[in-house]
This record gives sequence, structure tokens and C-alpha cells, in this order.
Amino acid sequence: MIRELQAVAAALGPRARPGLPLGARTTYRVGGPATLAVEVDGEEDLHAVHRALVVAGGPVPVLVLGKGSNLLVADAGFDGLVVVLGRGMTGVEVRGTVVRAGAAAGLPVVARRSAAAGLRGMEWAVGVPGSVGGALKMNAGGHGSDTAAVVSRCRVFDLAAGVAWEAGPERLGLRYRHSELAAGDVALWAELSLRAGSRAAAEAELADIVRWRRQHQPGGSNAGSVFTNPPGDSAGRLVDAAGLRGARLGSAWVSEKHANFIQADEGGSADDVRRLIDHVRRRVAMVFGVELIPELRMVGFADSPELAVEAT
Repeated sequence: MIRELQAVAAALGPRARPGLPLGARTTYRVGGPATLAVEVDGEEDLHAVHRALVVAGGPVPVLVLGKGSNLLVADAGFDGLVVVLGRGMTGVEVRGTVVRAGAAAGLPVVARRSAAAGLRGMEWAVGVPGSVGGALKMNAGGHGSDTAAVVSRCRVFDLAAGVAWEAGPERLGLRYRHSELAAGDVALWAELSLRAGSRAAAEAELADIVRWRRQHQPGGSNAGSVFTNPPGDSAGRLVDAAGLRGARLGSAWVSEKHANFIQADEGGSADDVRRLIDHVRRRVAMVFGVELIPELRMVGFADSPELAVEAT
């Protein structure tokens, strides 16, 4: 892997950023650096990354990073290439009842811009600190709706093949907190089909959602819900009923406000967060026979999912 990453760095030239700290780029604010990173502002930059991956001559672990709101990076960091979505991909444009948003656009920004245009259907996103690209990747949602309910078209760049494709939501395979997008698929933009309505009503709903989240969910360093809800139940209820609300391991603890949130101390350890996640899963399985599934993406750990991309 050292040889492949060296080849990628040489091919990228001054674009390459070795040792980029990742923790501060996630909402957990813990975790180690990337071996190599590159910031991209659009399709032309992604073609350059593809060419660099071809030069590598073998598979390279690739992580696409937007707002880092659903990501935990191990203290050892990520031994691969991190593709950071840049400011050139943050645009938001309203076209009638359709909003086109760049993959790096923040979901709260898109929600507020949509509401200001009198459009309804994106209010749920005001409290989700992720990006549009991340929303496509995991079908982000909340408050009775999700990305699948609004996305009508998107453009995605395939780093392995070096081509971009456009499609409707059917190609994404969106389901509860999941999609069929691969590690080397980088969203460029998404079109969101909303419905005309009252600006005042839309902004009132935004305010209600923000108020509800402040009342029921913790602030601080976390990544939102750690586990998906099992069918017919709530992950937070199970964690609480297992006696784990407030449980602590090292610099990580289960939130007293919402038991499906795991917090990290300032300057804490991502590995402590991971250890607590594993402890919670074991305890809930032992008490209730339910296997909690993390919706949080975890990279850099020994058992992290394979993210290798081989470009041709």
C-alpha cells in the first residue's frame, strides 16, 4: 500500500496533502490523520484523481469526506486516500420547485434555502449536520422523511472507471440509512423535487424541528444516532433499558439525554468511542437478543469495511 499511495501522491503533485488531520473534519472531533488527501472542486478534479489511481497500478483505499457528520476515524488514522469535497461543490440553486445542490452543500443550508423559496419537503434536513453527498450515500433522514422522498436526479463520478453518470433515485438503491453507492462513487450534485407552499409555514416547521432537537438530543462532539432502529423498536430505548444511559469508557460516554448518542470528550479518543460502541452492542444483545447495527461509518479500525478502489 505504501508504494501505491506514493504513486498517487506523485501523480497528484501539489494537489496531494499528506498527513491531513481528519478528527477536526468530523463532528466527533477525534481521530487520526489521513495518509494522503486531495481536495476536489468538481468533475475535472475527479478525473485527475482517477488518473492518479490508475498510475497506482493496484487497489487503493479511498474515503470520500464531506461534512464528516456520520464518521468515526480511528486514532491511528486512515491509511489511504481521502477525497475532500471542496467549496466548489457547495452551490445551491432553486429552479421552480426543484433545488439543485452540490454534494458538499450542507443539509441545513439546503433546508433553509428551500424554505425561504416557499418550498416544502426538506424541512427535516435542518437538524442534520451532513452534506448532500453524504445524504445520498446513507439515505439520511429524520422527522418522518428522508433523502429518498425528495431526490429526483443526481450526478455521480465513478473513480474506478473515470466516468460520470446521471440517474434517478432508482439507481441509488436507497433504503433505510443505506444506498448502493460504492466507495469510489463521488456524488457531484443532486436535484431535489419539492412542492410549492408557504414560506412562513416552512420556516415555522424548521423552527419547530430545531427546537425539538435542542430539547431531545445532545450537543457536543457526537455523530448523531449511532445505531439504526431495529424493526418495530428504538435503538435508544434498548440501550437505555439495558442500563447503559450515562455509561462511560475512557473518554467516551452514552448520552444521558439520548441513549442512541455516544459522546466524546474534548481531546478524547476515537478508539474509546469504538470500544464503547462494541460494549453497548454486546450488552444489548445479551439482555434483549437484539443485534444493534451501527449507522455510523467507522474507518481505520482493524475490522473496518473494505474501501479499496482499483482504477482502470
